[in-house]
Amino acid sequence: MSGNYLGNAGTFLIDTLLGLYILTFMLRFLFQWSRADFYNPISQFLVKVTNPLLIPVRRIIPGLFGLDVAAITLMLALEFLKLSLISLINGATILPVGFLIYACAELLQLASYVFMFSIIIQAIVSWINPHSYNPVMSLLFSLNEPLLRPARRLLPNMGGLDLSPLIVLIALQLLQMLLIHPLRDLAVRIAM
Repeated sequence: MSGNYLGNAGTFLIDTLLGLYILTFMLRFLFQWSRADFYNPISQFLVKVTNPLLIPVRRIIPGLFGLDVAAITLMLALEFLKLSLISLINGATILPVGFLIYACAELLQLASYVFMFSIIIQAIVSWINPHSYNPVMSLLFSLNEPLLRPARRLLPNMGGLDLSPLIVLIALQLLQMLLIHPLRDLAVRIAM
């Protein structure tokens, strides 16, 4: 029985610590992609936390079409490591191809959650205190604008009411249902 408690605690620690580190890489990648303010204090924090691993990998893996391929590779490697350690603790075995597909699904889900939560936070703050400046809100605006702008173009003028966050949230939910969940199912089928 006590082994089960230790396994649960180990799984929790690995999932939490590696998950937070993967989140820092994801945020850095998404802020670069959306061209958010590099000199923002939060951006600087993410750079300092991720540089020790990212700089050596960038020497080996260059960017491609403006994408930070080294950051994507590191996120996949860290997610693969997290899944491997958790399965080792739990005594499960999955083929490396299944792990890779599952890691891709996990990273896509993390990215969709980042966008969902940032859009919800931005919408709530815009209702409560619409004209205040905050470094976090500046980053959220930069991050969400590439998704919200196309949605605004699709919608007719609503007299000052912006429904684009609702459209993007619906699209992100559909992305999870139509892409992320099938990828996870595929990874499980490969593992069996």
